[in-house]
Amino acid sequence: MHEIELKFQVPAAQRDALEKAVAGRTPARRVRLQAAYCDTAQRALAQARMALRVRREGRQWVQTLKGATDDGMTRLEHNVPLGAIAGTAVPQADPALHAGTPAGDRLRMALANAPGEPLAVLFQTDILRRTRVQRTSLGRVELALDSGSITAGGSKLAVHELEVELLSGSPQAVILAARRWVARFGLWLDTRSKAERGDMLARGVAMAPPRGASAVRLAPGMNAARALRAVLASCADQILVNASQVASGEYGDEHVHQLRIGLRRLRSGLRLFEGTRVDAGLALAAAVLFGRLGAARDQAVIEGEFTAELQAALHAAGVSGDVPRATLPDDGEVPAAVLRDAASQTLLLDLLAAVHADEPIDEVAIEAAATTAPVDEEPLRDRLAARLNRWHRRAAADAKRYPELDDACRHRLRKRVKRLRYALEFSAALFKPRELRRYLRALRAVQERLGEINDVVVAMEAFHRHRDTDPRAWFALGWLAARRELLIAKALPDLKTFARVKRLAKAG
Repeated sequence: MHEIELKFQVPAAQRDALEKAVAGRTPARRVRLQAAYCDTAQRALAQARMALRVRREGRQWVQTLKGATDDGMTRLEHNVPLGAIAGTAVPQADPALHAGTPAGDRLRMALANAPGEPLAVLFQTDILRRTRVQRTSLGRVELALDSGSITAGGSKLAVHELEVELLSGSPQAVILAARRWVARFGLWLDTRSKAERGDMLARGVAMAPPRGASAVRLAPGMNAARALRAVLASCADQILVNASQVASGEYGDEHVHQLRIGLRRLRSGLRLFEGTRVDAGLALAAAVLFGRLGAARDQAVIEGEFTAELQAALHAAGVSGDVPRATLPDDGEVPAAVLRDAASQTLLLDLLAAVHADEPIDEVAIEAAATTAPVDEEPLRDRLAARLNRWHRRAAADAKRYPELDDACRHRLRKRVKRLRYALEFSAALFKPRELRRYLRALRAVQERLGEINDVVVAMEAFHRHRDTDPRAWFALGWLAARRELLIAKALPDLKTFARVKRLAKAG
């Protein structure tokens, strides 16, 4: 069984109004849900992105096993009634009750990696849930407004969230309903389940680790639309997880960095499949969010990468005092606030809608669509090879004359190299490993070199703003200019290697 839902956090100022809206004109169903979540001491289930709980639902106990997927909406789920409630003791969770199900198979493999470790209750939830069924033009959904808490040992975490779950119809019905509630009450998407948040609470950590890019496996027989959705799903996994953590207000610089990488990958994927039907505004919205988060990322790079070296250089030159804080002109936006605003939430929902566009429900139809392209459509490998080779020619032309380029043109080359690398990684399964190994190695080396140069240029821009008020800024600018020239010289061999890389051959 699959569960298709989206979860949203509710701003404090909107909680009363949202509860009244969910209740509507007639009283909505309201139940108390008390659950105990189990795992091994080494968190075998959490590491497998699974959750096993025993929950009190009305007058009976129900054991539920859930397993996350990578599309941001779908979860494996299997429920087993345990019988009527007798006393206050929580029944012991029994993994065997899920045997023979897709979720149960994943659970068995997870526990096999932790032999001899017993399951134990790690945290509990106490939730008051108000529900309501809503009809949309694309299907029926259930709204579930949850208020309560998660407890682990002596720690407690408040819960205020709205779940929108598909009852019947298209997965797009969930997105359609969610758009209305998000726009009306300023909700923000959160892919973290109660189990994930409870696991972090039990471990005493404030945030989940940053999510990197997941691999894409394109099949030669895929049509372009199916291949694009596979790419979008990979991008969505990286974007949604990091966006959720940033929006929570508890995040690190690497969450912002990985979120921006996800947005860059998304834009590269959309360019790679340009001409395939998708929301035209998706790439533009991704570019806007990428730019809004740029100042936070650049500021972190400047303060983390250059300050210590600059401080040492200042002291070595006999200059007293600390390095002045280099600030960028548009560093006022807080990433958490950016992710919670309407534009960002619209982008995330648009991305989910693109991932699930025209999604077949029947598993046989899914398998057929994934491996069969229309007979009159150009083979996927040939189509992508032609586009990748065209991008390579443009990037190689600039690489050959790199010392002559100004900073703006060097930045443009860096963006082209990034786009080419991400597109090649998306397409990797269509080509022989030996075709790509040398190519990707050259691309990654060039991207790293150009990234170092770009970081220096960004730092120079920041220090340039202080040149008239702090003489130490002049020292920093001179030091950075010398570093830029050194890095350019070091980059030249890698640029030449990249320019000579053999292009991709078509299937024929």
